[in-house]
Amino acid sequence: MAALPAFEGLSTVSPTTVATPCAIERVYRHRLPVRVSHWLNVPFLIILIMSGLQIFNAHPVLYWGDRSDRDQALLSIRPMATESGDVKGITTILGHQFDTTGVLGYSDGMRRAFPAWATIPSAKWLAMGRQWHLLFAWLFVINGLIFTAYAVASRHVTRDLAPTGRDWRSIGKSLKEHLVFRHPIGEEARRYNVLQKLAYATVLFLLGPLIVLTGLAMSPTIDTAVPWLLTVLGGRQAARTIHFITCFAFVGFILIHVVQVIVTGFFNNIRSMITGWFIVEHVKRHS
Repeated sequence: MAALPAFEGLSTVSPTTVATPCAIERVYRHRLPVRVSHWLNVPFLIILIMSGLQIFNAHPVLYWGDRSDRDQALLSIRPMATESGDVKGITTILGHQFDTTGVLGYSDGMRRAFPAWATIPSAKWLAMGRQWHLLFAWLFVINGLIFTAYAVASRHVTRDLAPTGRDWRSIGKSLKEHLVFRHPIGEEARRYNVLQKLAYATVLFLLGPLIVLTGLAMSPTIDTAVPWLLTVLGGRQAARTIHFITCFAFVGFILIHVVQVIVTGFFNNIRSMITGWFIVEHVKRHS
């Protein structure tokens, strides 16, 4: 759950302004605990997502509440036989069916919700998938707790992640510039912008705790020790559904993060997350 250098700040240079580089500054942008936590989360999240899809494949249906009622499914991903005898992958969302053959439900001649390349292990092996998932879930939690403790103690949260009044006033502008892939230069490249701050704070304080709590809620042992947790989450099946949705919120965050790292300076961003040092170009603006 480390703060990642994904959604880079954006330039305020107007379209009619010409900017020429006039100075290069090396900025120590990411301290060692941030970098270590970030790189540990890379394999942790990949394995958690892929082993989680393996577990989902054992019962590829989501419900709400505490019961598994097939007539009340929110989502299902299943192979279905057509009248001609062919098999298709059908994804049903809130009663609406979509043909997802080749991707979900039926792919490479196999009847499974998510294809083999997306799961760990690749073969249908529920027990092993659970072992991988539980091991890396605890590693993820430990890493997250250590990083959170560091972020609070070092004031990384209040200094770098908490939006200021100026940030809130610039949210519309920041969103517009992100949409046209305008990246930061000069002083703006030294710090997170409001969209970065909101994204990282959401991952750290909402998605992270939510995916951990819903995962724990599906454990019979935890249910016995903390019976009120399932009640708060709406039941065992509701917890499973929230867990699934939160997982794909992480996937969405990761994809956007990777795209932004690439378009805002891949080598500069990677170097800063390996060594801590980030190159900032200061420019001279003239009409």
